[in-house]
Amino acid sequence: MAEKQLLASVHGIRKIYFAIMDSATGEVITGANGVSDTGFTYVDGDGQGATSADISELEEKGTKKYANNQVKRIAHGIPAPEVAVVMLDMPRELMYKLLGYVKSGSGYVPNTSIKPHVAMIIESDTYDGNKAYEAFANGEVIMPAIKHGTDNNNQTESDPTLTYDALAPIDDATFVDANGNQSIIGFYNSGDTDFTEEQMFSEVFKGCTTGGTTPSTTGGTTPSTTGGTTSSTTGGTTSSTTGVTTPSKP
Repeated sequence: MAEKQLLASVHGIRKIYFAIMDSATGEVITGANGVSDTGFTYVDGDGQGATSADISELEEKGTKKYANNQVKRIAHGIPAPEVAVVMLDMPRELMYKLLGYVKSGSGYVPNTSIKPHVAMIIESDTYDGNKAYEAFANGEVIMPAIKHGTDNNNQTESDPTLTYDALAPIDDATFVDANGNQSIIGFYNSGDTDFTEEQMFSEVFKGCTTGGTTPSTTGGTTPSTTGGTTSSTTGGTTSSTTGVTTPSKP
């Protein structure tokens, strides 16, 4: 009997996972300077979660090259994917960590000189009962705008709206094809015979502790006042432990 073909269409957003990566080692930062004790988390809770994640610039349209009055070659530029993420709500401390905001007096300010290296996985459902994932092992997060509007007979919400700019993975072995070429995005499907969620997490969130994942539902530790969320030299610790443990909330 022929092997069942997996379907490509997806629906919904089940989760968006986040991790902060060490720029020197390419491993997750755990503890106070990371997003959890295991190195990664997702947002879920009362009135919290992801609303949309629009991925664009996955591939660049090629430039036709002509010779002998014919199209002989198409040159392709380097893709620079970005993701427009809208959250219904999320813990402020987690958002500030992803953005790299730092403490200043009694408030917080953007740290534009040092942006955290953020890895992200978007999980959705397929129509044949599997889970699909788009994974980025490295990138930066910005909050380009905040929009306010007056309340009337309806509340005017201003939900967290973030832009994720993907970067090449820090680890040279991540997202590499059979020819040794490294990609900026990885695609996973739970229906693949060699897929396990733990293996995916270990590839994208290198050095994380896999297992039951507790969502981020409340604020927790305060972002580093030095802005050093991108490197373990600022106090973040990395872990290469695998097993089944439950990460702490950020």
